[in-house]
Amino acid sequence: MESSGPTVPGAQAIARAARLLRLVTAAGADGATLHDLARTADLSRSTAHRLLSALKLEGLIDRDEESTRWMPGPELYLMGSVAAARYDVTALARDIVRSLAVKTEESAFFSVRRADETVCLLREEGSFPIRSFVLSEGARFPLGVASAGLAILAFLPDHDVDAYLERHPELEGTWGRTHGRRALRTRLSETKERGYAINPGLIVEGSWGIGAAVFDRSGRPEWALSLTGVEFRFGPDRLPELGRTLLAHAHQLSARIAGTRR
Repeated sequence: MESSGPTVPGAQAIARAARLLRLVTAAGADGATLHDLARTADLSRSTAHRLLSALKLEGLIDRDEESTRWMPGPELYLMGSVAAARYDVTALARDIVRSLAVKTEESAFFSVRRADETVCLLREEGSFPIRSFVLSEGARFPLGVASAGLAILAFLPDHDVDAYLERHPELEGTWGRTHGRRALRTRLSETKERGYAINPGLIVEGSWGIGAAVFDRSGRPEWALSLTGVEFRFGPDRLPELGRTLLAHAHQLSARIAGTRR
């Protein structure tokens, strides 16, 4: 894309490297192949390999010699440890996520909003033996796709929602007709009215999720709690109860965050 404004020298290379870095971390402990990274980042294999190799030299990512898959590097851990002092609220959320999993017996999650995406920070397994593995720590989804991102997007100011939809006309083509602008606006309205979001198997058939926004001290939705499980566990006889439990835990975490001093 061309820009009429001033550009920063080297910005494109940095943006591409940052995109690859996010994709590697989103892949989790299993890592990602060069082919998948290049395809998802819309880069040639040679460009992707050059950028990945440069990131490896800096210790930001690593490459497993046996599988040749790319994985997060040691410098990311060190940087993350420092950044956590300012941005990390997982310590506040951990026992609440665990309580949510125990009380519902479903897999419970804590996600953070990062720009136009949500990133899963915590996962706690419930006791029910059949589980959904759509979401894992480090997984990223656009706002409005998974239940956590739908809950956050629903409680953003209207002008922010409008701007987000203008920036991402590709949602329908990537995620299906149920993520078209009209269908998404309907789900956002229903989420605000209900208080929590429902994802009725729109990412993986048969895997349902519900999400509730968690607010910062200014009342802005910056995180979300969510539950996922198999469809029959989210039927009309049980869904309202799950929603009430989810909202209660989300309110508890919002109050806890509001009471902290930064």
